[in-house]
Amino acid sequence: MEEKLLEYARMLVRVGLNVYEGQTLVISCPVECAYFARLCAKEAYDAGVREVVMNWHDDAMARIKYLYADDTIFDEVAEWREKFFNGYAKQGAAYLAISASDPENFKGVDTNRLIRAQQASGKALKDFDRLQMCSGFPWCIASIPIPSWATKVFPGCSQDEAMEKLWDAIFASVRINGDGKCVERWQQHLDTLHTRMEKLNHYQFKTLHYTNSLGTDLTVELPEGHIWEAGDDKTLSGRPFIANVPTEEIFTSPLKTGVNGVVYSALPLSHNGSIIDQFHFVVKDGKIVEAYAQQGQEEIRAAIAVDEGASYFGEVALVPYDSPISNQKILFYNTLFDENAACHIAFGEAYPCLVGGQEMSKEELKARGLNDSITHVDFMVGTPDLNIVGTTHDGREIPVFVDGNFAPGL
Repeated sequence: MEEKLLEYARMLVRVGLNVYEGQTLVISCPVECAYFARLCAKEAYDAGVREVVMNWHDDAMARIKYLYADDTIFDEVAEWREKFFNGYAKQGAAYLAISASDPENFKGVDTNRLIRAQQASGKALKDFDRLQMCSGFPWCIASIPIPSWATKVFPGCSQDEAMEKLWDAIFASVRINGDGKCVERWQQHLDTLHTRMEKLNHYQFKTLHYTNSLGTDLTVELPEGHIWEAGDDKTLSGRPFIANVPTEEIFTSPLKTGVNGVVYSALPLSHNGSIIDQFHFVVKDGKIVEAYAQQGQEEIRAAIAVDEGASYFGEVALVPYDSPISNQKILFYNTLFDENAACHIAFGEAYPCLVGGQEMSKEELKARGLNDSITHVDFMVGTPDLNIVGTTHDGREIPVFVDGNFAPGL
């Protein structure tokens, strides 16, 4: 176990973030995961970083705050927090987020408080968010187990057994088995993703049409000059990094006003400390005009009302149903993993997936048809019978997905 933990920390710091000598590293981490943050910090210092700066958070304290704090504080962001995130982002510091939380930590919390806090944060941290979306600094999101999360994923197990099972599932997902060769396996994986990415970019599809037996019948128009991205990315200065560990997706951004039809969720969504399940959207000219959920209807409607752009889409991502995460047949209740087990779509902010998009301003991206929002929420739409047909600008129809997986030749 110790060898796997060290290998994981080394991979996140040296491959995921690809830190360089003299750089600053910011780590956001739950207090329960302090031991792993320390391993990452030690590895970063060994790699030559100038300083590791910690941003601690705690599920229990966050829940207490949202239940009992004075109502006015949810419209404010502390000045130190604004300077902390925006300042380090502008400096080009690397950012590691260790994502581990109770999927139902905010169950019963007033959704209005959550939305207002998100709106206030979006305004205060707009420089951080903008630079993160355009890869202005290297960032990486990864996870390790905590008891409240593990027992939700494996409800029939003791806490110790659930933690062990979740560790095994995470190590399998991030290609670590203790032999020290995970970097080699990651490079092979990235090569596979890039080969498919290049084929999709060659087609330059005008639209994608999604259908499955759940009832999804959705047409997604793609903007002119769009590009597909996959696996790793590059900062504005040209240094490669991997934003999500694990990652199985190839993704691009849709035309804001070019999405029409109905789309059904394929898996539950853990969002803002609540679980939303069996939901679907009706979409017209890009805007979600109707939203229904068997569980969490108030929460899903709140999520798409955070701002004007929250009811439009910002990402479409292709993930084969036959993939290392999906094949484990585990519902992680953590979007980092669940989005990499199935094709997904995100409502909210668009990634700048255009030729030259990284260097474009917000206004330029909006003029090219991309969505702008302070939120970005992935939800899973992939099923074993999902079919996606791409239509080129000259009218050819090309199978992209057949029965949940990439079509032959892709």
